[in-house]
Amino acid sequence: MKVEKNKVVGISYQLKVDDGESGMVDFENVPENQPFLFLFGTGAVFPKFEEALEGKSIGDEFSVFLDFEDAYGDYYEERKTIIPKANFKQEGKKAKDLLKVGAVIPMQDDKGNQVKGEITKIDYMGVHMDFNPPLAAHDLQFDGKIVLIRDAQPEEIEHGHVHGPDGHHHH
Repeated sequence: MKVEKNKVVGISYQLKVDDGESGMVDFENVPENQPFLFLFGTGAVFPKFEEALEGKSIGDEFSVFLDFEDAYGDYYEERKTIIPKANFKQEGKKAKDLLKVGAVIPMQDDKGNQVKGEITKIDYMGVHMDFNPPLAAHDLQFDGKIVLIRDAQPEEIEHGHVHGPDGHHHH
């Protein structure tokens, strides 16, 4: 079986990220016994990443370098914002547990899309948040291996994503 559209593909990989100072540093390691699963051909992963895996078989290794433009894009200053502390209330009380530097909080943008922002600073002006993806402006290097390929189930194809290693039903 080969990696192609509407196949569920499981990969193990090591991701190195260019941190801009010491070059490529280890960022994430996905072991073979807990592979990352995705539905091929649905845009679940970066297009250049899919290109590198297409046509491969189980056991094949891959090495993919993505410059930041093919990955999470550039870093935009305008994705940083200051939100009034009063906006962070849970059941009418100040959400002190949420408000910590380094916390990543899911929020909605003005179009209603879910975006995640990281708190970078809290001061008298409010809560400073950064909505850039953590790896924006970073080049990525993936080295890995294909550990699983299976036919996607009709429901997975319909939903455009994987439902677990063997597929599952929504209850």
